[in-house]
Amino acid sequence: MADDKMKDVKEYEKEADKYNASQIQVLGGLEAVRKRPGMYIGSTSSQGLHHLVWEIIDNGIDECLAGFATKIEVTVEADGSVTVQDDGRGIPVDIQKKTGRPAVETVYTVLHAGGKFGGGGYKVSGGLHGVGASVVNALSTKVEVTVMRDGKKYFIDFDHGRVKHELKEIGTVDPSQHGTIVHFYPDPDIFTETIVFDDKILKKRIQELAFLNKGLKLTFTDKRKDSAETDVYHYEGGIKEYVAFLDKKEEKLFDTPVYVEGDYDGINVEVALQYTTGYKTTLMTFANNIHTYEGGMHEAGFKTALTRVINDYARKAKIFKDSDTNLSGEDIREGMTAVISIKHPNPQFEGQTKTKLGNSDARAAVDKAFSEAFSKFLLENPSVGRKIVEKGQLAEKARIAAKRAREVTRKKSGLEIANLPGKLADNTSNDPEISELFIVEGDSAGGSAKQGRSRLTQAILPIRGKILNVEKASMDRILANQEIRTLFTALGTGFGADFDVKKARYHKLIIMTDADVDGAHIRTLLLTLFYRYMKPMIKAGYVYIARPPLYQVKQGKIVKYLDSDEELHDYLGSLQPSPKPTVQRYKGLGEMSADQLWETTMDPENRRLDRVDPAYAEDADAVFEMLMGNEVGPRRDFITKNAKYVENLDA
Repeated sequence: MADDKMKDVKEYEKEADKYNASQIQVLGGLEAVRKRPGMYIGSTSSQGLHHLVWEIIDNGIDECLAGFATKIEVTVEADGSVTVQDDGRGIPVDIQKKTGRPAVETVYTVLHAGGKFGGGGYKVSGGLHGVGASVVNALSTKVEVTVMRDGKKYFIDFDHGRVKHELKEIGTVDPSQHGTIVHFYPDPDIFTETIVFDDKILKKRIQELAFLNKGLKLTFTDKRKDSAETDVYHYEGGIKEYVAFLDKKEEKLFDTPVYVEGDYDGINVEVALQYTTGYKTTLMTFANNIHTYEGGMHEAGFKTALTRVINDYARKAKIFKDSDTNLSGEDIREGMTAVISIKHPNPQFEGQTKTKLGNSDARAAVDKAFSEAFSKFLLENPSVGRKIVEKGQLAEKARIAAKRAREVTRKKSGLEIANLPGKLADNTSNDPEISELFIVEGDSAGGSAKQGRSRLTQAILPIRGKILNVEKASMDRILANQEIRTLFTALGTGFGADFDVKKARYHKLIIMTDADVDGAHIRTLLLTLFYRYMKPMIKAGYVYIARPPLYQVKQGKIVKYLDSDEELHDYLGSLQPSPKPTVQRYKGLGEMSADQLWETTMDPENRRLDRVDPAYAEDADAVFEMLMGNEVGPRRDFITKNAKYVENLDA
């Protein structure tokens, strides 16, 4: 036994001796970025690819914030590379003392080198990391930088992060000409998923930056297209125009958005808000041009100030009958669209995706700036103030009614659901991961689905007709709708503010409607409900759409299911004349037998499900609003423009 112990000790010492300084890897220059790119740009997917563009644009934005740049031009070249040009001061070209190299070379080859790190270059800077130029260089096969300053033109280029040709003067320019041109080629060995830039993603962010930096002109040109047009984004009104843009299809409570700007303790604060007659609340917050999706201190300061100012105004204007009355923040924000943008000298980001602002001084700055200006606005515009308060009072009444309806819904047990109009046939498994809820249009289809299903994993909930369009309804009306209440009770997730995706009894929520126009309409109504009030289910990837066939073709013992007239035509043309095939068109799921419905639409081995993808949430938001909202004009225009593309339109 002692010998064994001695042997173990010697083995340990032998292995320990191997672990020495030679095994500690030090990555020089930009090798660390290429080794672990996700640490610097989040990922090497499409999102990370586009992040390269944001980093270079941010450098131009910094020049704008410092008062030197007025325009930034973004171009996707014909070969897929990107050029970003600004008219700022131009990156310095003199020797940087610490490195002994030209400053422009240092900026592109050394991490955390630049004017954002206390050298007095910028009081406030955009961007999240401040390592943009060097990271873009590290993750590109080629980067070319042209600098114009002091009447001279300079050029330097890089190959996979290393200097290819050292900085040199290549000519002279008019002294009034200044700025930086960066041309880069993303490295396909890093971005293995794609190196193709999406013009929609680029345009959206460029427009957003134009809104957030009033007066700055940003342009976008895509030379990959035959007719390369230049889109110009330039908003002198800044976020005030942003709010107007977001509400362009909405009926407004008052004509012009409220705009507030102020500086407190070195923090620049901008707030713009508008109220619509609808029920949706849109609150977007930014810190140093970064969209803080998770909110943070600036958002908290705004909410506190808005609630306090509105309630104080209502008491002073004697709108409240009782001096102790107070509207909740939730009620006051119903129908509101607001954009908050702050510029902080030292922003601290936290949260799951580093998009939550943690600076406590930002809360005080926004509260003070907004409350003072908004109080003054309400006093000067009493009719607007009264409209806002009255809208909040209506929201409060609806919320109280919804709460009562929700309490009734909570009391319903699983057994009591069977007595409701939508009769749930539950599955026998209690494991949400394998449980599926099919929402089926009509009792007839529901009957076939119940007979054909796998009882262990598949639950069936038939709904009758077209549910309420929640885009046009208040919360109390939504929860008064029997079909919607039945659905939420069956899911077990709660509703609205109480919604908890972790309580979902099914991890597949499958919309199964007829393959016709009415089925598509019901599907759209359900998706609108899920998007507005069950978005965590969509984000979790739990929502699916079943794809039932439109035709069955039977020839002898051979059965084929087809989705369209075109498929039918092609398939029939490929068959031998004998025996004569029989064609059945399914006008509805109810025309299918239980076996057919299982075989085509419910059997996991054969069925086709489309998962509802949350990646394009903001685009979906605009589409739902256009198709299902109160504005008739945009919907009419859409139908007129796209009607010609509709095939198989049922009479």
